[in-house]
Amino acid sequence: MGCRKVSLKQFLKEEVKPALGCTEPVAVALAVARAREVLEGRPERVEVVLSSNIFKNGATVGIPGTGGLKGNEVAAALALVSGKSEYGLEVLKDCGPEEAEAAMKLLQAGAVQISVDRKIAGVFVHARVMNDTHSASCTIEKNHSNITEVRCDDTIISEFSSVLTGASGSISAAEAIACMTWEEVMGYLEDTDKDDLAFLLDGVKMNRAIAKKGFEAGVGIGAGRMVRDMSPDFEKAELGSRIRAWSSAASDARMSGIPMPVMSSAGSGNHGITAILPVALFAEEQGMGEEKTAKGLLVSHLATAYVKSRTGRLSSTCGCAFAAGAGAAAGIAWLMSGDFDKAKSAVEIVVSNLIGMLCDGAKETCSFKVGTGSQEAYQAALLADRGVRLDVQGVVGKTIEETIENAARVASSMGAIEQTLLDIIDERK
Repeated sequence: MGCRKVSLKQFLKEEVKPALGCTEPVAVALAVARAREVLEGRPERVEVVLSSNIFKNGATVGIPGTGGLKGNEVAAALALVSGKSEYGLEVLKDCGPEEAEAAMKLLQAGAVQISVDRKIAGVFVHARVMNDTHSASCTIEKNHSNITEVRCDDTIISEFSSVLTGASGSISAAEAIACMTWEEVMGYLEDTDKDDLAFLLDGVKMNRAIAKKGFEAGVGIGAGRMVRDMSPDFEKAELGSRIRAWSSAASDARMSGIPMPVMSSAGSGNHGITAILPVALFAEEQGMGEEKTAKGLLVSHLATAYVKSRTGRLSSTCGCAFAAGAGAAAGIAWLMSGDFDKAKSAVEIVVSNLIGMLCDGAKETCSFKVGTGSQEAYQAALLADRGVRLDVQGVVGKTIEETIENAARVASSMGAIEQTLLDIIDERK
């Protein structure tokens, strides 16, 4: 396939968007909701088949609006009650205590069946909603909101053949980024307009708001609060500690199911937290203007997408630490120096440091990993700004393309670990 560039508008629309709740159970809910909407008659039960990655990441994470309920089954049951596909990754934003109670009744009645196909990796959800006379199904692939097929009984509803790719022959932003060089990807900075910059800054407001919630007593496991409380005067604490505290607090709130949206990056809310908050906090510390801050955020999102497009949307490694951490490092390094080569060096420092961090599913302890990736991003940027550039070593190659390719090889070779994690989850259930 020849390399074709998509517009910055398309990139932002597909890769940087609000998400309510962990995007894996959200994808489950989106598929169930869309199938329910085209079903003839009242929905009575649902069967959902998931890839190993979607299943793992949704198994024990909090679902917004449920008062602490967790898991893919809860997300599917809620969507069977009231999810709205028109909301995209905020499909469950209308759900509250009444809907959660109705969902629990469906679960207790055995109306929700979740299964995993261990042969399928990455993003895959197939939901089939049924009653005694009719059935409808929806399939999501490659991207958490990319509906590739909707059926009512045996009829394919063709107008929903692809939400993401659009017209025949077009490609997604992730596909375009995957075959672009570092320099080409960073060239998007020249394409920004006022609307783009304002949208990027909206992500800061959104993610800071949920972080403030995460600082409140009783929210999540308190990883962010713990770091904050270590400093007698938090506002004057070393910036790396503040970055870690804010980022962990945001993930604390998100992973525990607080019904507030986050601005995601590369299909993940935790990626969005890591990609946005460290860059925004550094820019604020330095008194940088809105335009410069927004462009630093764009560098972060672009670098995150650059890494994720090569390592895969979902994998056995922790993308919110090493991929979004690499993005944040690039954004901060660029804000420090205006030098894309230093930003590139910061990416390689983070990747060489955190590539081995395991993803053992989305859950409350992700707040530790988000905090680690965020703080390491800041430190990597400091090193890069001082002129540190890694020689060929470990996964680090002669070029950044070679480095990320090596990292992708490592991530793709962890299949046995993925199966072991699925065994652990199955045994626990």
